Amino acid sequence: MPPVAPVAPGPVAGPIVVLGGGAAGFFGAIACAEAHPTQPVLLLEKSPKLLGKVRISGGGRCNVTHACESAAQLIQHYPRGGRQLKEAFQKFGVVDTIAWFAKRGVALKTEADGRMFPTTDSSETIARALEDAARQAGVRIFTRTAAEQIVPLPAGGFSLTLSGEGSAALGTTLQVSRLLIATGGNPKSGAYDWLRKLGHTVAEPVPSLFTFNVPASPLRELPGVSVPHARVVIAGEKLQYEGPLLVTHWGVSGPAVLKLSAWGARRLHELGYHSTALINWVPAHTDETLRPWVQQFRLDNGKKQVAAHPQFGLPTRLWRTLVEQAGLGPETRWSDVPAKSQNRLLELLLRTPLQVQGKTTYKEEFVTCGGIPLAEVNFKTMESRRVPGLYFAGEVLDVDGITGGFNFQAAWTTGFLAGQAMAAATAPQVVA
Repeated sequence: MPPVAPVAPGPVAGPIVVLGGGAAGFFGAIACAEAHPTQPVLLLEKSPKLLGKVRISGGGRCNVTHACESAAQLIQHYPRGGRQLKEAFQKFGVVDTIAWFAKRGVALKTEADGRMFPTTDSSETIARALEDAARQAGVRIFTRTAAEQIVPLPAGGFSLTLSGEGSAALGTTLQVSRLLIATGGNPKSGAYDWLRKLGHTVAEPVPSLFTFNVPASPLRELPGVSVPHARVVIAGEKLQYEGPLLVTHWGVSGPAVLKLSAWGARRLHELGYHSTALINWVPAHTDETLRPWVQQFRLDNGKKQVAAHPQFGLPTRLWRTLVEQAGLGPETRWSDVPAKSQNRLLELLLRTPLQVQGKTTYKEEFVTCGGIPLAEVNFKTMESRRVPGLYFAGEVLDVDGITGGFNFQAAWTTGFLAGQAMAAATAPQVVA
């Protein structure tokens, strides 16, 4: 479908409407209402609940953002959208997010890994701050209200056909001046058909941020064992990531797996989530460095039992499992290790193979890559390049970050820029 022809500049009558009661939708509505207090701003959420992801994020603590000193540092954590977000983050970045919440009485703290949470360690603190800010700014919020149809009007603006509880107060047809889409990501391509009808294309959605299912895992007896630094490599692919790794009863998880799933989202989808993951438990070593290290250790500690003395800081249970899989008994001493078993142990330390057969959503959260292509959006204002007066924010865009607060930062930033731009677009023009 060809782009809709631009309309003449100038304010269009009607309220500004935000579709989506999540992080990006709330931030956009608040930014707009605060920047243009006399402009009616409505937020419509089709479900009965608001800020659902905010409330479950970070195990109920809400990982608000990540401590990054600059936009250049921040964009390194976005498998898709980093380049487009750089200028946006310079306008509203981590420092601005911290200040925004501080102004509303919410202090954030930084944990050792850079993740930032409210000092209360409660996601409700963030949710309440957003809801209070929206009410104070005059945003009218309607839950159980959906826009069944969106029709661009010839003179500008849109006609919305509403259903649900909000239609009783607003009517079944509502004319609006500007429209912000902040409905989040969706794993089903058909969920974006209503945006295709408006003239946009859609980057096919696929899951991002997921754990690996390994039904026949050689580590299946070790759920709960974690390693602070491991490397995960997908055999035969240019996909790898280093970081903490967690063994689960269904396979493997932890930041190393989750971040790899984000960077490799599309390729892993193409592979049907079936692959061989190679785990390097000692990423500081290679074949060339590990073998001489072990040989020297044998010379110095020949009388020690291999299984009884874990090396490289590995958890005892994991070390013993690797030793057992190398064919060594619990009483075997280093001086008695056969060459074949030593080679097997070295291989397992560097490349424990796990046959991945599927994925599992990370906790209760889900993130998708895909959505509105970035080339179809002006990232200075978040306005559609195809449909004047239409704006996007949050995960409905083909933007996604790795775990650690980056998806929320993208939501705050794109919501804020969209809200400010919509307010400016509907403000009366001052003639000198």
